[in-house]
Formats: sequence, C-alpha cells, structure tokens
Amino acid sequence: MTRSITTSARPLAAAALGTLALLAAGCQHTAVTAGAGAGEPWVADLGDGRYRNPVLHADYSDPDAIRVGDTYYMTASNFNSAPGLPLLTSPDLVNWTLAGHALPNLVPAERYAGARHGEGVWAPCLRWHDGKFWIFYPDPDLGIFVTTASNFTGPWSAPQLLLPGKGIIDPTPLWDDDGKAYLLHGWAKSRAGINNLLTLRSMAPDASRLLDSEGRTLIDGNKLAGYRTLEGPKLYKHGGYYYVFAPAGGVEEGWQAVFRARSIDGPYEVRTVMDQGRTPINGPHQGAWVRAQDGADWFLHFQDKGAYGRVVHLQPMRWADGWPIIGEDGPRPGTGQPVLTYKKPVAGAAVKVPPTSDEFDGPALGLQWQWNANPQPGWYSLAERSGMLRLHTAAAPEAQGYVRAAPSILAQKLPAPAFMVNTRVELKNAGDGDRAGLILNAMQYAWLGLRRQGNATQLVYTTCTPARTRCTESTEVLLPAASDALHLRMTMAEGAVARFAYSTDGIHFTTAGAPFTSSKGRWVGAQVGLFSVGERPAAGSSLDVDYFRVTKD
Repeated sequence: MTRSITTSARPLAAAALGTLALLAAGCQHTAVTAGAGAGEPWVADLGDGRYRNPVLHADYSDPDAIRVGDTYYMTASNFNSAPGLPLLTSPDLVNWTLAGHALPNLVPAERYAGARHGEGVWAPCLRWHDGKFWIFYPDPDLGIFVTTASNFTGPWSAPQLLLPGKGIIDPTPLWDDDGKAYLLHGWAKSRAGINNLLTLRSMAPDASRLLDSEGRTLIDGNKLAGYRTLEGPKLYKHGGYYYVFAPAGGVEEGWQAVFRARSIDGPYEVRTVMDQGRTPINGPHQGAWVRAQDGADWFLHFQDKGAYGRVVHLQPMRWADGWPIIGEDGPRPGTGQPVLTYKKPVAGAAVKVPPTSDEFDGPALGLQWQWNANPQPGWYSLAERSGMLRLHTAAAPEAQGYVRAAPSILAQKLPAPAFMVNTRVELKNAGDGDRAGLILNAMQYAWLGLRRQGNATQLVYTTCTPARTRCTESTEVLLPAASDALHLRMTMAEGAVARFAYSTDGIHFTTAGAPFTSSKGRWVGAQVGLFSVGERPAAGSSLDVDYFRVTKD
C-alpha cells in the first residue's frame, strides 16, 4: 500500500548513487564446488555462476557500499573494537577482500583507551564525491564525524566532528544537482530520548559545517501505523524522485521501507519493499543500494543472527511504477523477500573471503584482528620471537575475575555458523595470577588457557554467565600442574555452541568443560581471540602464540 506522509522538511539532496542490480534467480542450491575457497569456513560463491546468502557470514554490521568504476567498496560499524571502519573491496558484490581500516584508533583516543562496549562507531555512510571517498559516521555519545581519502585504502583524514550532540546517529549525506548539500540522520532513544524520526540538515558542500541550527523532521515514523524504530536511512536521488531507504521495526523483526518525494521537502510516500516473507531471514535490515556496471540494481543489508552478529546479505532489486522491490516476490504484492541463492552480479571473479587464520610470520598482524579498545604499543610484538605473536601480559586490575573488561583482548569476528580454531600457546615468565589463552568473548564468555597460581602453571577452563551487564566468572582447574606450552582448540557448531579442548602434542585432544552456548555482545556478535592479563603482571610475562588457524572443521 502507498501512503502519503505530510511532514515538514528541508531540501534533501542527491548523493552519488552507489550501486544496484537485478538478474534472474537460480535454483535453491547451496553446495560449494571444490576449488578456491573450499577449505574456508564460509564461501558465498557457489562456483557455478551463483552465490548464496549471506555473502559475508560475519559481523559487518550496518553495511554501506558504493561502486566506483569496476570496483565495489564497503564499510561497516565497529563499535568499541579498534582499528575501526573496516574497508572491504569486491569485483562482484559477492567475493569480498578486507583491505584495511579507515580509523587506526577511535577518537578521542583517551575516551577509548578502555573497553567501552556498545559505544564507539555506529552505522557509517560511505560515498564517492568530488574525486574522493567520504565516510560519515556517528558516535552516539559525541555526534557525527567525517573522514575522507583519495585512495580507499588510505591514508584517511583525521575525523572531524561535523555535528556534535548526544543520540545523533545514522548519517547519510547527499549532494544535489544544484550544488546544495544535505545531511539526514536518525536518533538513538537511549541517548536523545527520542527516536523513530529522521531529521534533515543543510550542509556546506565540503562537509566542513552545517548551515542551519537545528534542522527539521523530514519523516516522522510516529505518524505511520505500526512504525517503530525508524532508523538507518540512506538518501538517494533517482528518476526525478528523492528516495530514503530506511528500515523500521527493529533489527530482529523489522522490515525495509522506502520513502519517495518529488521535492526534498516532501511530502513523502512510503512502501514496504522487503520483509522476511516466507524465508528464515529475520528482520532484513539497513544497507546500501548499489548499481552494477550493466545498470542492474542490488541491495546489501544485514540480518541479526545473535551470537554471530549482523551478517551481510545481497539482494537483487527491480523497479515497478517508480518503486523498488528488493529480493524475490514475497507473499505480499509489491513487497520482496530475501533470496537464499541467486545469479552473481558479475561473472568470472576469483573466489575471495576476508582473512581468518594467521601464522604470525609477517611484519604485521592480519587485518582481521581488532582490539577491545585503542591499542597501546607495548601490548604485543611480532619481532621479539621470530614467527610468533608475543602478547605481553597487560595490567588489568578491573579485569580481575572479569576478563571481558580487559582492553588488550585481541579478537576477530565469527566467520561462519560452524568452524574450528586451533592454536598453540606458551605462557612465559608469568607471575602469580597472570592468565592467558583462547577466548570466546561476548556479554557472557568462555576461555581455555593457562593461569599461574603460586608456583604452578594450571590449565583452567573459565565461563562467565549469565549474559547481563556483567557476568560472574566460574573457573574449573583441569590440570593443577600443566605444561607451559599447550595446543588449544575451539569448535563452533550451528547455534553458536562452542566446545573447547586441549592437547600436549597437537594430535590427541581432551575435551575441556561442558559445551558453551555463546551470547551476543553489546550490539555486536561474539568474537574469538587471544588474551594475556594480570592484576600486577610479572616483568616479562607474556603469551607466545605460534599460529591461529581457522578451518571448516
């Protein structure tokens, strides 16, 4: 149904349209053919000209994407993890490479020296304009920042605070045909006390400042029957209309709406263009309209999968009477539903997936790694022991009995519904109370590793439950007198059920503790990684890690 909305608005502007596309659907088939990528935990490219969703089964939350030339570019939120604003590239919207991060550290640096779960970088907007890349991103406690780069892999400019304020989120800039520029944004009720509103601001074309003092409500979700939590807008101009793509109803149960008007000021009509329909893809949410080289249209969005995070799906998009329909035909006329498999937008690209494993034999950590807060130079070394990562035991008094608070946790996103992690670690020069190991980190967490207690090194399995603001640790001593070097393993099964195990020879493994069902984090999925902390670490205490290998099984 099309409904008319009469809300006050200022001119919204057109943005450099990213990318979109439409092709005929293939049959529902999910077997990945042997060859490149066959050993990876998750490969979206089926090897027969089709792909399966999600194209990224990892927590690239709130994705936004564009096309420049023959390359697709994407960024996503990162919340408190650093570095931030991941930079991904693809030749076909299916095979993605992690190329770096736009934020080496979150700003201001002193604010994010400690772990501030759920804060930091929320949903960003990526654009190409005036010969450079732009990222507008919100910090829900500080306001809207802008950073730019001539090359996607950087260097990116130091973030500038364009719009200070609490609870101002989900920015989307538009540069109109008449040279005017605008910024549309949403609101976080937890900070601002309001939400379900989209506010339009006039902006200087160079994004150096805003040209009005308050802006005005462009779209009021409170005036629409059934609408709640209208957020994540993306603003485009196409075919004589201004379009606002925006999800509503929440990340787990919501739908994708599109608003359109002939004038930037409205009035805006609205349609639901995609919902769950008859599929298992709950709450298809917030993303990016992208136009492919052949003029076909596509839509990238996320699905909230709990402990796995907000995974990224790719949908075909077509037009009917000036309205987009995303996905395949659903049970309601004019409203699409997500596809599970489909013909790829561009044929012939090599199979690519973001990195997961790391042998620690290079000069830098793999791009998949992020810290729990802004990293400090003394936290690790790849040079002190050739071919190994040395995690120096970090002082974390607040983490005593609560590892999740440690800023020096080194972790990465869960890469698939089911996978295995193997690592070999050595605890070196530990003092009383120092502890280190392999962790599955979320609002509740579990870790397997080594702890120095008195004059002995113990193998311990620790869980922290329940998943509240702060869980309570419970530790089981598996070996009261363990070797300082052990092989550790975590096997993740469907449903985010983790099983830990250990071995002295890397061949014969012993199960550690009971299976552990992971929770989600604070607005993010769980992460798997490494840590070494102590209340007052001994001089020279460290966890030396030989490798970190992620496989299908």
